Amino acid sequence: MTAIVNRLFGAAALVALSAAGAPTGASAAEAPAKQLFGAETLPSDTATQSIGFYAKGCLSGGVGLPPEGRNWQVVNPSRNRRWGHPATIAFLERFAAKAAADGWTGLLVGDISQPRGGPMASGHASHQIGLDADIWFTPMPKRRLTMAERQPFQGPSMLKKGTFQVDDARWTPTHVKILRDAATDPAVQRIFVNPGIKRKLCQTVGGDRTWLNKVRPFYGHDQHFHVRLFCQPGSPNCDGQADTGTGDGCGKELDYWFNVALRPPPPPKPGAKPPKPRPPLTLAGLPNSCRTVLAAPDKGTAPAVATKASARVPAAAAAMAPDATPDFPPRPGADIPDPVAGPME
Repeated sequence: MTAIVNRLFGAAALVALSAAGAPTGASAAEAPAKQLFGAETLPSDTATQSIGFYAKGCLSGGVGLPPEGRNWQVVNPSRNRRWGHPATIAFLERFAAKAAADGWTGLLVGDISQPRGGPMASGHASHQIGLDADIWFTPMPKRRLTMAERQPFQGPSMLKKGTFQVDDARWTPTHVKILRDAATDPAVQRIFVNPGIKRKLCQTVGGDRTWLNKVRPFYGHDQHFHVRLFCQPGSPNCDGQADTGTGDGCGKELDYWFNVALRPPPPPKPGAKPPKPRPPLTLAGLPNSCRTVLAAPDKGTAPAVATKASARVPAAAAAMAPDATPDFPPRPGADIPDPVAGPME
């Protein structure tokens, strides 16, 4: 009901804005966009597009990653952040199968995007256009996690407590394999990991190191890694990120993190006023097309559980009942073929 009211309110705001010929003035434009997008429970029944930048945009016509797959499970499902561009869902299905073939017992997938993308109330600045996905460094156990184990879920850090040193008791060669699998996928633009993990890769990876170029250091990301895809064909208003350049990223750009970025900030000057918090992003700060996405009707639902790889488009999924039990083996089978890429790949 809340989502319906929001769409009606958003549509009324569009009419008022059009009549006034101004980008502001409607109360919907003043409400934090994270509240409006967070209230939507299903994607829009509009053409599939990623609109805007990864941290300032929305998702039109998104599809859902099924909460259960042969080689993955979605954790923290109550967040309802398992939605993305079809290319993202196709990548995750493809990546899960590849990781399983390399000995990973199954992906635990975290946040992708909200049903219509947009800003989130917590956790992320990006993940707004359906092209970002978080994957935990913790693999599935050799069984299916129960719903109680998946909600809430918080995996352990790969770093030694209080340091930026990778904990070798947790870090394994298979972690390196799955990062390589993700980075060598042509749909992937970059992968964010903790600077300590990037340094570990720089110190230990031999042979072909070109894939390390896509693995970029960033704050946090010691419990999960963050995969970002390129803007996809058919999304002319998607604002892509700068190219990662050349080289393995193990030189001065990595040194900067340890010499500058990760050092404690200097103490504030006596009497200095604390900085004002940044005001929340509103619809006025997002691409205009995001108003249409927010006001659009819901897209129809599809079965919530993946039963087999699609030959073309990855399966969209609606909310899964808490007591639903998919008929999958206790651990991923190694003989499951990689899904065929969707048409947006």
